[in-house]
Amino acid sequence: MKTNVLNTDLTGKVAVVTGAGGVLCSYFAKVLARAGAKVALLDLNEAAAQKFAAEIVEEGGVAKAYACNVLDKEICYAVAEQVEKDLGKCDILINGAGGNNPKATTDKEYFEVGDIDGDTKSFFDLDASGVGFVFNLNFLGTLIPTQAFARQMVGREGCNILNISSMNAYTPLTKIPAYSGAKAAISNFTQWLAVHFSKVGIRVNAIAPGFFSTQQNAKLLWNDDGTPTARTGKILAATPMGRFGESEELEGGLLFLINEKAAGFITGVVLPIDGGFSAYSGV
Repeated sequence: MKTNVLNTDLTGKVAVVTGAGGVLCSYFAKVLARAGAKVALLDLNEAAAQKFAAEIVEEGGVAKAYACNVLDKEICYAVAEQVEKDLGKCDILINGAGGNNPKATTDKEYFEVGDIDGDTKSFFDLDASGVGFVFNLNFLGTLIPTQAFARQMVGREGCNILNISSMNAYTPLTKIPAYSGAKAAISNFTQWLAVHFSKVGIRVNAIAPGFFSTQQNAKLLWNDDGTPTARTGKILAATPMGRFGESEELEGGLLFLINEKAAGFITGVVLPIDGGFSAYSGV
């Protein structure tokens, strides 16, 4: 196994990662395993989670995949019980499940006269069920797994939860109102949880990634021929470092916030990892 950038030692710890079948969260799972944690990879797509769990095992780590719907409380509780039997009580929870949906996305950034009766999907055409799905996937998809796994943390020292917020939480991005609102809720919920669990040994923080090119946002960032979309141009122009982030550049923030020695007095913070996006006014 490779060492990690902060020499964070998680030997003997059990880490649970939701959304672990995706690009970023599968990487988080690998980072935790390389630090010595036994990792439970949870995803609705069990095959995807299993693929990454197998890669961790091949590297010499301990990992197990679980099929889990983060919107189903009964399933989450059952998975939490099984993880405890297989690996032990959860010490670290990474709430990474989330995402957007085309039904909650407008076609255009700005509403114009004529759009209301045109072929374009405007604000007035947003599907209520699609908006509800996106909000629930991100917010309830964080709340319910926290209910399931934080029960195993209560009263034990050195336990912590890391939520995944976004740049959307600071300033909403055009076209994706449900996702932006949901991520703002995640930042607020992180603070709420930090206060709520402050007396029972659980720290709660979040990271807010800037722009990373993943399967989730590929359609917004790249044309079918692989060329960048106009939206990509705007993103990079608003990112002082002038590029998308790499998965590896989230590792330091992740390991810092879950490191009890380095961050033991830090709870309730949302750490931007964004190439300067949140600091730039555009002028």
